[in-house]
Amino acid sequence: MMGRFLVASLYLIVSVHLTAQTYTPAEANVKAREWFNDARFGLFIHWGPFSIPGSGEWVMNERGITVKNYTRLMDFFNPIEFNAAQWVSMAKDAGMKYITLITRHHDGFSMWDTKYSDFSIMHTPYKKDVVKMMADECHKQGIKLFLYYSLLDWRREDYPHETGRTGQKSGRTGKGDYPHYLQFMKDQLTELLTNYGEIAGIWFDGHWDQTAPEGSADRSSRIDWHYDEIYGLIHRLQPQCMIGNNHHLPPFAGEDFQMFERDLPGENKSGLSFQKASAQLPLETCETMNGSWGFNITDTNYKSAKQIIHYLVNAAGRNANLLLNVGPMPNGKIQPEFTDTLAATGKWLQQNGQTIYGTTGNLVAPQQWGVVTGKGKTLYAHIIKPSGAGASIFIPLTAQKVSAVAAYAGKGKLKFKQDGTGVTVYLEGVTMDDIDTIVQLELK
Repeated sequence: MMGRFLVASLYLIVSVHLTAQTYTPAEANVKAREWFNDARFGLFIHWGPFSIPGSGEWVMNERGITVKNYTRLMDFFNPIEFNAAQWVSMAKDAGMKYITLITRHHDGFSMWDTKYSDFSIMHTPYKKDVVKMMADECHKQGIKLFLYYSLLDWRREDYPHETGRTGQKSGRTGKGDYPHYLQFMKDQLTELLTNYGEIAGIWFDGHWDQTAPEGSADRSSRIDWHYDEIYGLIHRLQPQCMIGNNHHLPPFAGEDFQMFERDLPGENKSGLSFQKASAQLPLETCETMNGSWGFNITDTNYKSAKQIIHYLVNAAGRNANLLLNVGPMPNGKIQPEFTDTLAATGKWLQQNGQTIYGTTGNLVAPQQWGVVTGKGKTLYAHIIKPSGAGASIFIPLTAQKVSAVAAYAGKGKLKFKQDGTGVTVYLEGVTMDDIDTIVQLELK
């Protein structure tokens, strides 16, 4: 049996080993993976005091801002235009099924009411718990919420900054104390997984700070992160909560999905995705709507709706989700270049979402003309590069017999020929769509 049912069966038998313990996903976690694999489209949100300089979320590291000076940004962070209902509605109208929200980035700022740090949203002029407002609204509108949490910290003395690749100009003089830092992270994660209802997943980032640069032969970490303790805590507090870690390596024991940063699985255009795509775990690729994750006032290289849809289609064709990022402005507004494009993407999905949601990819290798997604006994050939098609397209499908072919959404039957090498679909009379011409194949 093909498709997500085969994938789901793999999830049921998967068992991975953590240090000093065995992790077998709970039934709720297996169901969460199945849901995630069907969701296909999510919203990433990079937002915090780093938005104020308008130069991206790495501004502290890139400008060599000291802890003392960077902390002053907290006094200016007062996002009075923030509206959780509008943000969640925007994602929902765009056809997104989940949101991944920054709770604590590499600058160490906590976006919630935490007892374990004074560098938080509650010590700004705003004094409101952003995570709570987003969690409440996501639960209200039926959108799943993932929480991004940075493993590295450019501000704290107890983070092992001496061996880190980043944050070396922050003015810290003390020595790292990882056992103390680990307890701090566990305390904060306990808050996030106790006080905000059901959390769909934790999205970790920063492991690469303690490894050699991307592409190096030795990618071992210079510290032991004690993931058995971190992952074990999460799965105990909320067994369904999925864990992913943006370490740019094959999945570690205890992780529930695998992500690719600014790359489709199997490609490595960004130089950040040397890892092979997992055949057992759900996949996700994350990308920005311009060239920056956090708000960047000079970055006007905005992707069009067509580009976003093509990225989404290409991800689905490779059996992966697309987590698409926005960087809200410091006042809490999301600029129209993002909202307009998301609205246009949502309209396309209203018409064509059946060919994306709940489908399986990797049924055939990506072709010069596009990719194939499938659901049950129906396949969808997405022709996103008409120049690679011509008067016909060839699909190297040999394991199943095709009974009928038609333009998607009842736009007429098409002639086809199947032999031992695959299926040739003839496109005479088909009006090619500027974004995606979809051909529907029914299997016997």
